[in-house]
Amino acid sequence: MPDQQTYQLHPFGWEQDPEEERFKVSTLDYLTACTYNNYALFFRMKDSVKCRAIEVLKLGLERTLSQTRHLCGTIEKDPKGGHSFVKKKDSTVKFVVQRLDLEGETYPSFDQIEKENFRTAFLGDLNLWSVAPMTYGEKPEALPDSSPVVAAYKANFIRGGLILNLHHHHYANDVMGWAGFARQLSENCYAVFNNTPFPSWDPSCLDVSRLIKADLPDEAKVDGPPAPDRHPDHTVSESLLFHLPKSKAAELKTLASGNNHESWISTFDAFAAFIWRTMTRLRAPVFKTDLSRPTFYGHAVDMRRRMHSPNVPARLQHNVMMGAISEMAPIPAPTAAVVISEWPLSRLAAYIRSLTKSTTQEFLDQTLEMIVPVRDKTALNIRSDSKPPLSIVLTDHREASMSTADFGFAKPTLYRHLLDNVSEGVYVISPLVILHLDLISGRNSLLRMKDTSRTPC
Repeated sequence: MPDQQTYQLHPFGWEQDPEEERFKVSTLDYLTACTYNNYALFFRMKDSVKCRAIEVLKLGLERTLSQTRHLCGTIEKDPKGGHSFVKKKDSTVKFVVQRLDLEGETYPSFDQIEKENFRTAFLGDLNLWSVAPMTYGEKPEALPDSSPVVAAYKANFIRGGLILNLHHHHYANDVMGWAGFARQLSENCYAVFNNTPFPSWDPSCLDVSRLIKADLPDEAKVDGPPAPDRHPDHTVSESLLFHLPKSKAAELKTLASGNNHESWISTFDAFAAFIWRTMTRLRAPVFKTDLSRPTFYGHAVDMRRRMHSPNVPARLQHNVMMGAISEMAPIPAPTAAVVISEWPLSRLAAYIRSLTKSTTQEFLDQTLEMIVPVRDKTALNIRSDSKPPLSIVLTDHREASMSTADFGFAKPTLYRHLLDNVSEGVYVISPLVILHLDLISGRNSLLRMKDTSRTPC
């Protein structure tokens, strides 16, 4: 068994905290996936720094948890409806340190993992690298009525490096909320490591009151749709990893821009249009799709940069994203035949750009008002695999890049959202790479290598 040490971390200054703090789950939080997320940072690291890194991470996490206060505790039902992140005075967050670099251990090294492009499949069973049951996916432990733990952390020391796995319930943060947390953590760790002043923290980063709509009396509520379930037409799927070089991305953007002078086309628009077209063409014959029917398309939009009057801080916590979705667009969604060939790529890219432009703060406010009357808002969570097999959902994680975040003991080589199951139709656009999560058949593997001697802390 690997050597493990578990710490229960109190937030810094917890002795002076109130007996209980409640942070309301926002109306928008209910619309996200009801899952755990586990975002991992990969560090190249010398053995001589590892013991110091453990202490720095402990102190850095304690400081950051005292700032991102909703992460320390559980999600609980509120007496008058809804849910809250509940932090009690003695609440702690689990931090596990695991040594996979000791004598006799045969786990992959940093160099071997890097050679395999940091693929989850190469890591094997994610339970080894994670705090159970907080790996990604819809599961009973994540249901808000089950008092789910909000966050936990695991530092896995391997030969030549560290894999820091940062878990949280999706209600607590979208990827950019997590990025704000991770950057604050890096700055706190840097201050500990270098004995320099700690960075400031804007308390308004916890203020999502504008995303919380007052509940209605019971007699004014209505039954919403049933909780989404997996679409029966899906088959067994596989995760694949693709790389789009900058030179090819530039060519693709030029191709997708065409002669369109009415709308600027981004690299994201171009790539999304290319993926939508290519995968629809390849998969339509497999699923015997009626080409005259519309296909579902959507991508996540970070609303932090789109909110105004007033603007919001970049590290605002919780879910502050909306879906740019073809079903809610002011113009009809294109059919499969249109996506495959009838529209030029430039028109498909322009359609995607129009979806993004229509996702405004006003649209967000209207959406929140629409769902206020729904009695069970936990059933409104998005679930990509509830859509038909040709559906496309993209989420852009490029802004979550941590390559410049200095933890003092090291800077991350890269970031990965580790997934041990396939969410059909989901495409994660990651820093440096593009991860595609939706082809047919499945396999998994774990490569174990001979290790060398290491000394524990």
